[in-house]
Amino acid sequence: MIEVKEINKSFGDKHILHDINATFEKGKVNLIIGQSGQGKSVLTKCIVGLHQPDTGSVSYDGVDFTHLDRLDKKEIRKQIGMLFQGSALFDSMTVEENIMFPLTMFTKMTKKEKLDRVNFCLERVNLTGTNALFPAECSGGMQKRIAIARAISMNPKYLFCDEPNSGLDPKTAIVIDNLIREITYEYDITTVVITHDMNSVIEIGDTILFIHNGRNWWTGDRKEIITTDNKEISEFVYASDFMQEIRASMQEKRK
Repeated sequence: MIEVKEINKSFGDKHILHDINATFEKGKVNLIIGQSGQGKSVLTKCIVGLHQPDTGSVSYDGVDFTHLDRLDKKEIRKQIGMLFQGSALFDSMTVEENIMFPLTMFTKMTKKEKLDRVNFCLERVNLTGTNALFPAECSGGMQKRIAIARAISMNPKYLFCDEPNSGLDPKTAIVIDNLIREITYEYDITTVVITHDMNSVIEIGDTILFIHNGRNWWTGDRKEIITTDNKEISEFVYASDFMQEIRASMQEKRK
């Protein structure tokens, strides 16, 4: 579990985050949603330690991460998997080398142990036998699955996903959503996903934090979000044609 308490963050005179409180639960897909420029990415960077909050704290399973020294923070970071928006694979490395990279950096595994782990992770994301391919030879959906394989290679306790469906077609996006959910439940990971994709919200949002003007404006789950009377979140949720269809269907059933 990750707990965020009274986080404030400013850059110069611009106050980005205002007294953010949130709990991201273990074994659940926890979503952070909101319009662009509302503070979602800054909050996430504060949580993983890329930004130091001005005030407040972030705790990982009861350990106050914010106020740890550099070496102790490194130990917790070893337990964090990251799935970046653009996959962030190394173009000059093969699929196998990309997934093996964190194992080489942070473990003392033998070459065989690392290769066994790579193959296990590739099998888990349904990409067995792609070891020798380079990222340029893989589709966007394959690259996201490779990035997920790399993110889970260290058997993380915490998984952060930044816009995992960005640039993907709807069918592939569903595959990625399902994979994130399956991995979260299967390995009992605390998963935090930043997304604008309302299909993801409805399909995999166990807990949802809506950020508006740098504040935690609303929290709930995927069932509550489609019935809330909160004005700002309703405008956000029903901006897409997909969600308009869901609302129309709900209204029809009530007649």
